[in-house]
Amino acid sequence: MSRTITIDPVTRIEGHATITIRLDDAGAVADARFHVTEFRGFERICIGRSIWEMPGITARICGICPVSHSISAARAGDAILGVEIPPVAVHLRRIANLASLIQSHALSFFHLSAADLLMGMDEEPSRRNLWGLVAHHPEVARGGIRLRQIGQKIVSAVAGESIHPSWAVPGGVREPLSPEGRDRIAALLPEGLAIVRGALGMLDGIYARHEAEITAYGDFPSLFAGLTASDGGLEHYDGSLRFTDSAGVHVDELSPEHYAQAITERAEPWSYMTFPYYQPHGDREGEGMFRVGPLARLNICDHAGTPEADRELAAFRQVRGAGGMVTGSFHYHHARLIEILHALERIGMLLDEPDILDRHVRSEAGVNRPAGVGFCEAPRGTLFHDYEVDDDGIVSRVNLLIATGMNNLAMNRTIRQVAAEFIRGGEFTEGILNRIEHGVRAYDPCLSCATHAYGRMPLRVMLLGPDGTVLDEAKRGR
Repeated sequence: MSRTITIDPVTRIEGHATITIRLDDAGAVADARFHVTEFRGFERICIGRSIWEMPGITARICGICPVSHSISAARAGDAILGVEIPPVAVHLRRIANLASLIQSHALSFFHLSAADLLMGMDEEPSRRNLWGLVAHHPEVARGGIRLRQIGQKIVSAVAGESIHPSWAVPGGVREPLSPEGRDRIAALLPEGLAIVRGALGMLDGIYARHEAEITAYGDFPSLFAGLTASDGGLEHYDGSLRFTDSAGVHVDELSPEHYAQAITERAEPWSYMTFPYYQPHGDREGEGMFRVGPLARLNICDHAGTPEADRELAAFRQVRGAGGMVTGSFHYHHARLIEILHALERIGMLLDEPDILDRHVRSEAGVNRPAGVGFCEAPRGTLFHDYEVDDDGIVSRVNLLIATGMNNLAMNRTIRQVAAEFIRGGEFTEGILNRIEHGVRAYDPCLSCATHAYGRMPLRVMLLGPDGTVLDEAKRGR
């Protein structure tokens, strides 16, 4: 008979989710779904707030990448004010966003995924966790902790605090960088580079141990999307929104302010996360499915733009990709390390800008436009904040298009692919279920950011008698 396997909760991700796997009468996988089971509603909370408050409010959406939300909100404010912010403010926003990427990618690789990658998918769960990593690979655990600390210290040196900074504002930033802050940041970079070089050196061994997983972890054709610089380089703050297919063909490139011409969201009743897709290709059989984040960014760019990252990118495409495109989602882990390397190098270059200590960091203006779109590359992919305001700058409409949501179709397809590969005849082990969870971990989803669809989540209500007897029961969903 058909049956359903439930993984609840999905572990070592940010947020709350469940996976259900439906088996047919023969015990083969008929379907698998990734259910996001939390709802927060920032798009409604923010209505009625001032545009000048939005960077501080939306930073609270996420404790891992508050900087990216704050910067996107500030950029939407820039557009509504109709101002060009001072060049130094752009440099400082870039540094803060890259530092946020460093600490977030370090968390994902070293602390959420390294236990699987270094100890094995089948390792006993009591050891296959952060504490097991500390016990068996202490140098890796310490390196991850230190790399996160480096990222957070850089954010703090620029923005005044590392968690939920209210430093980016419409028109620029609140405070300039001090000479002491610049020196503190510069002193951190060599150690960060040494740690990430060491992690990159572990990858050949990791890949050798996981040959069975590599082709099953989201290895399928899709579009890839993200920002690219004017010269086609790897970009995290500005540029064009590019869509590239699995053959490396650029199918579309447009201004990020016009993202709604390319991306449409749909909802399903079984998840609080929407399912965005590339609208020109439609939603038929996943034709409009696209992936964002570090893997996508490395696939769509022409070059990284920093010396060591360019060498690693060339090797990545040669070793991991067919025809230069890397289509398997297992390779997100490698891509994160290359982006950390790039971010550390790029921050060093920005510190050498001649105007980096300029004290004119904000352009002043009132409301000049009724709407604005702000964007940047968050650690998990492209992030859009889309606001409408009245003449006083009071927000009347908010749409937050989150990177994890844009990976939703791909994550669902990935867990179906992994489940179908490893579950045979209805038989499975804890290690197999962990492999399915790791199919989600590869994307490093941040569900607290991404939940905003009004779904009808599964619900079970039981009426119990005084002795605990079930008198009545009602179910909704699954």
